[in-house]
Amino acid sequence: MIRCLIVDDEEPARELIKLHLSGLEDFEIVASLGNALDAFVFLQKNPVDLVFLDIQMPKVSGLELARSLQSSPKIILTTAYREYAADAFEMEVFDYLVKPITQERFMKSIARFMHYWSGKAEIPEPAKDNDTAYMFFKVGREQVKIMLRDILYIEGLADYIKVHTKDRSYIASEKLGYMEETLSSNSFVRIHKSFIIAIDKITSFNADQVMLDDKPLPLGRLFKAGFLKTIQAKTQD
Repeated sequence: MIRCLIVDDEEPARELIKLHLSGLEDFEIVASLGNALDAFVFLQKNPVDLVFLDIQMPKVSGLELARSLQSSPKIILTTAYREYAADAFEMEVFDYLVKPITQERFMKSIARFMHYWSGKAEIPEPAKDNDTAYMFFKVGREQVKIMLRDILYIEGLADYIKVHTKDRSYIASEKLGYMEETLSSNSFVRIHKSFIIAIDKITSFNADQVMLDDKPLPLGRLFKAGFLKTIQAKTQD
């Protein structure tokens, strides 16, 4: 069962989401809340898989709530304003629905989520030993086994990722944010909104880029401090 939370300061908007979800057997609405503060408190105590989140709300906006969550569920933003789309996808929200939300558009979003959810169920947590650890990635219609030690870097491509190994690359159905949460921080580090790299494949770096063998990748401003902290910690090990 997929646990859903609805957060919107307008009751008609909450009721519409409930109506859209009412015919779906696999979805359970665990709460319907009118502000982001109540939602923040609820999420600290209750497991949730999917949040339908309005952006413009009193006191705390939906985007502020999303940024405040350390371990975030998948978020589908619901808003009457298109201008927040760039900020939303920078945060890697799952989808962005513009009000009034039609049943057709809502079901397209749900179909995408179900595709993600079914793939997630088939991906095991990677083992602690990186020499023997592997993951299965959904590549086309197949689940492809890739050893973690073979991964050079992972590139984000909107709703997909591109897993680069020394021999070849694979385009898989997954979000880069999920890979960041799943992969061990001892072996992988995010250096840019579009790139996660294998730490042991780094040959050099400077203030602007990281070299993996002969492949230069950009070092993003927002990720630089975390990258340097990770490298320092590895050096001290």
